[in-house]
Amino acid sequence: MAEFRASLADAAPDKTLTPPLAALWWAAKGDWDRAHRIVQDESDANSAWVHAYLHRVEGDLGNAGYWYRRAGQPVAKDTLEAEWERIVSALL
Repeated sequence: MAEFRASLADAAPDKTLTPPLAALWWAAKGDWDRAHRIVQDESDANSAWVHAYLHRVEGDLGNAGYWYRRAGQPVAKDTLEAEWERIVSALL
Protein backbone atom coordinates (compact mmCIF):
# COMPACT_ATOMS: atom_id res chain seq x y z
CA MET A 1 0.00 0.00 0.00
CA ALA A 2 2.81 2.41 0.84
CA GLU A 3 4.42 1.85 -2.56
CA PHE A 4 1.07 2.32 -4.32
CA ARG A 5 0.44 5.56 -2.42
CA ALA A 6 3.97 6.79 -3.18
CA SER A 7 3.37 6.18 -6.88
CA LEU A 8 0.63 8.83 -6.80
CA ALA A 9 3.44 11.40 -7.05
CA ASP A 10 4.19 10.05 -10.54
CA ALA A 11 2.63 11.44 -13.72
CA ALA A 12 1.06 8.10 -14.66
CA PRO A 13 0.43 4.74 -13.02
CA ASP A 14 2.82 1.83 -13.44
CA LYS A 15 2.01 0.04 -16.69
CA THR A 16 1.92 -3.30 -14.88
CA LEU A 17 -1.14 -2.37 -12.79
CA THR A 18 -4.34 -4.24 -13.50
CA PRO A 19 -7.18 -2.11 -14.92
CA PRO A 20 -8.99 -1.92 -11.55
CA LEU A 21 -5.84 -0.74 -9.76
CA ALA A 22 -5.02 1.72 -12.53
CA ALA A 23 -8.54 3.12 -12.22
CA LEU A 24 -8.14 3.51 -8.45
CA TRP A 25 -4.82 5.24 -9.07
CA TRP A 26 -6.48 7.78 -11.38
CA ALA A 27 -9.38 8.18 -8.96
CA ALA A 28 -6.92 9.06 -6.19
CA LYS A 29 -5.43 11.68 -8.53
CA GLY A 30 -8.90 13.20 -8.96
CA ASP A 31 -9.41 12.06 -12.57
CA TRP A 32 -12.81 10.37 -12.25
CA ASP A 33 -13.46 10.30 -16.00
CA ARG A 34 -10.20 8.53 -16.79
CA ALA A 35 -10.75 6.06 -13.95
CA HIS A 36 -14.27 5.34 -15.17
CA ARG A 37 -13.15 4.82 -18.78
CA ILE A 38 -10.67 2.18 -17.63
CA VAL A 39 -13.22 -0.04 -15.86
CA GLN A 40 -16.45 0.62 -17.73
CA ASP A 41 -15.83 -2.00 -20.42
CA GLU A 42 -14.11 -4.59 -18.20
CA SER A 43 -16.19 -7.63 -17.25
CA ASP A 44 -14.44 -9.00 -14.16
CA ALA A 45 -15.70 -8.68 -10.59
CA ASN A 46 -12.80 -6.49 -9.42
CA SER A 47 -13.49 -3.95 -12.16
CA ALA A 48 -17.18 -3.99 -11.22
CA TRP A 49 -16.20 -3.29 -7.61
CA VAL A 50 -14.10 -0.30 -8.64
CA HIS A 51 -16.89 0.79 -10.98
CA ALA A 52 -19.29 0.73 -8.01
CA TYR A 53 -16.87 2.80 -5.94
CA LEU A 54 -16.56 5.37 -8.73
CA HIS A 55 -20.32 5.77 -9.00
CA ARG A 56 -20.45 6.18 -5.24
CA VAL A 57 -17.84 8.95 -5.55
CA GLU A 58 -20.02 10.51 -8.23
CA GLY A 59 -23.03 10.37 -5.92
CA ASP A 60 -25.01 8.01 -8.20
CA LEU A 61 -25.91 5.50 -5.50
CA GLY A 62 -28.46 3.63 -7.62
CA ASN A 63 -25.87 2.92 -10.30
CA ALA A 64 -23.30 2.11 -7.62
CA GLY A 65 -25.70 -0.47 -6.16
CA TYR A 66 -25.98 -2.18 -9.53
CA TRP A 67 -22.18 -2.46 -9.79
CA TYR A 68 -21.79 -3.70 -6.20
CA ARG A 69 -24.23 -6.50 -7.07
CA ARG A 70 -22.26 -7.30 -10.26
CA ALA A 71 -19.09 -7.41 -8.15
CA GLY A 72 -20.63 -9.64 -5.49
CA GLN A 73 -19.75 -7.02 -2.88
CA PRO A 74 -21.91 -5.41 -0.20
CA VAL A 75 -22.82 -1.77 -0.70
CA ALA A 76 -20.18 0.27 1.12
CA LYS A 77 -21.33 2.29 4.10
CA ASP A 78 -17.98 3.69 5.27
CA THR A 79 -16.14 6.75 4.00
CA LEU A 80 -14.95 6.94 0.43
CA GLU A 81 -11.37 7.05 1.67
CA ALA A 82 -11.82 3.89 3.73
CA GLU A 83 -13.43 2.10 0.81
CA TRP A 84 -10.63 3.16 -1.54
CA GLU A 85 -8.05 1.75 0.90
CA ARG A 86 -10.03 -1.47 1.35
CA ILE A 87 -10.28 -2.07 -2.40
CA VAL A 88 -6.63 -1.22 -3.06
CA SER A 89 -5.53 -3.53 -0.23
CA ALA A 90 -7.69 -6.35 -1.54
CA LEU A 91 -6.37 -5.98 -5.09
CA LEU A 92 -2.66 -5.55 -4.36
